[in-house]
Amino acid sequence: MIFHIKWPCERTFFCTRKIYSYFVFKIGSKHSVPMTLQTKQRLQDVIEDYAIITFGLILYSLSWTFFLVPAQITGGGVSGLAAVMFYAYKIPIGLTFFGINLILVAIAVKVLGASFGVKTIYSMVLLSVTLSALPTLPAEYVIHDNFLAAVLGGMMGGVGIGIVFSRGGSTGGTDIIAMIINKYRNISPGRIIMYCDVIIIGSSYFLLHSIDKMVYGFVSMAVVSYTLDAFLSGSNASAQIFIFSPKCEEIADFINTESLRGATVLNGKGWYTQQDVQILMTIVRKKETSMLFRKIKEIDPNAFISMASVMGVYGKGFDKIKG
Repeated sequence: MIFHIKWPCERTFFCTRKIYSYFVFKIGSKHSVPMTLQTKQRLQDVIEDYAIITFGLILYSLSWTFFLVPAQITGGGVSGLAAVMFYAYKIPIGLTFFGINLILVAIAVKVLGASFGVKTIYSMVLLSVTLSALPTLPAEYVIHDNFLAAVLGGMMGGVGIGIVFSRGGSTGGTDIIAMIINKYRNISPGRIIMYCDVIIIGSSYFLLHSIDKMVYGFVSMAVVSYTLDAFLSGSNASAQIFIFSPKCEEIADFINTESLRGATVLNGKGWYTQQDVQILMTIVRKKETSMLFRKIKEIDPNAFISMASVMGVYGKGFDKIKG
């Protein structure tokens, strides 16, 4: 459940240089140079990203503090390994989390090169602090049912990670291991991360000697995965639609003017009829498809429609390209 993002070195350097130049000229010169609108927008976007990432990380930390740690439930990832060390030896979770990630980042930089983003380092440091500080909160917030704690902790953790991912953030951890192994072995990163999570949660049995706690750990891992997927693909889920109709132009006009989406008309040939046809292709949010289908039925009840879910849509009207 860890996401990796490459370090946008050039963009970060450019933005930092612009901000630095602005303050130098603003303070040290009588003829100040005003910050450009583009730089202001970039600075605003950076501040907004880090504020939202911070909220997601705190939410993720609270899922451990309120639900998983009091019930001694082990989750996946480095945070789960840190929890196992805490249950067995009372080593602070934040300290173990930071130490393991620091070692992984050092190894990855040597093996893979400096390809880790500022957001990953920021998330790693903040999570180390919050995972150490938040367990000092009052104990009355704890749910005393282990299964309920696993489910609620998994849901809150999944939402927190989803918020971080939605802003291009990362928490480091097992995804670093996955990338290192993937460089030398043809194994998918997702499978490596799953193997790591299973090993971490399974190891809790040898320290806690409780099958129940281990099972609750797997329940929490499953809930985190499901919640994360639902969060990332929920309101932003998109669909790619192909429409075969002799009234493509009328449908395309509706999409452009009413749905405020783009549409592309492709030229094709029906092999059965041997006739030239026009194919309309558009990408919309899934919540917009019902309105589109009603209009298509109104324009051409005999239209042939193909719809498929898409993993991600980036560009005007959809998500921003993160790099």
